[in-house]
Amino acid sequence: MSHDPAQRAASIRDVAQLAGVSHQTVSRVINDHPSIRESTRQRVLDAMEQLQYRPNRAARALVTARSRTLGVLSTTAAALYGPVSSINAVQGAARDAGYYLAVAQIPQLDDAGIAAALDHLLAQAVEGIIVIAPQDLVLEHISSARLAVPYVTLQGGSEYVARELTVDQEAGARAATAHLVSLGHRRILHLTGPLVWFEAQARAAGYARELEAAGLAVPPLLEGDWSAESGYRAARSFLRDPEATAVFASNDQMALGVYHAAREAGRRIPEDLSVVGFDDIPEAAHFWPPLTTVLQDFTELGRRSVERLVAEIEGGEVPGPASLLPELIVRASTAPAPA
Repeated sequence: MSHDPAQRAASIRDVAQLAGVSHQTVSRVINDHPSIRESTRQRVLDAMEQLQYRPNRAARALVTARSRTLGVLSTTAAALYGPVSSINAVQGAARDAGYYLAVAQIPQLDDAGIAAALDHLLAQAVEGIIVIAPQDLVLEHISSARLAVPYVTLQGGSEYVARELTVDQEAGARAATAHLVSLGHRRILHLTGPLVWFEAQARAAGYARELEAAGLAVPPLLEGDWSAESGYRAARSFLRDPEATAVFASNDQMALGVYHAAREAGRRIPEDLSVVGFDDIPEAAHFWPPLTTVLQDFTELGRRSVERLVAEIEGGEVPGPASLLPELIVRASTAPAPA
């Protein structure tokens, strides 16, 4: 009794039979063997397409000792625009380079949670890891874990700089603050993200340095948690300060919360209060008034991180640490300080 190939997944032998070649030839095509004639390769690829044959990655990794898989280690805060954009950018760049992507989220921010996520990736035989988890604890764990595969960090702290690819957060924060100073604002408040995040630390440092350079006092920082709700709560307290005419929020969602609180308190944006965000989320141009913010090039960051890992994996020229400059996008939420 013969099997109907339509009833089961096609095998390598089905492909060989349809293409009129040996199954070893099919195997060589799958593994990019250089000595295959182009016409033969095309015939095999056509047969694979017709039968919808998908090579078994695990079996292929055993044969080639290559999984062609990169791992992404991310925190559960991956619902945020920055981490999501980074993961999407890495996914696109990995696909272009001929690699699959395995993503592991750290379930809770402690050693056990980080170890579990790392084990999950290593069990999938990843050839390199991209860390999109910008907290001290994660990077400490990874640098002490003595990984057998190369890794790069996106937005690491300065002590991890040898493996780091970043957008210069401090430069972005300085540009945002300098913009407000140039408009004549003298008491500029800063709403930070959670200060266990490197981005929040770097943005707060850039803000403070820019104020100091302008000879202005640095008011106490207000800490949010990246959410619009935390921006709203923080703004309700600082809007009672009549001297404060501008606020720099460490991300656009918190800036949205500031908008809400300002409207409730009868403070008009930008006539009474100028607001700057960070990230340039797609919605920022549609806030009312449209939000002045800082744009990060996540696509380029993803491309460079994959380029660097693939160079290490494949023995190519490894580019050094890189920092991309973000760009200030000036819209209608900022204006000269009220007289």
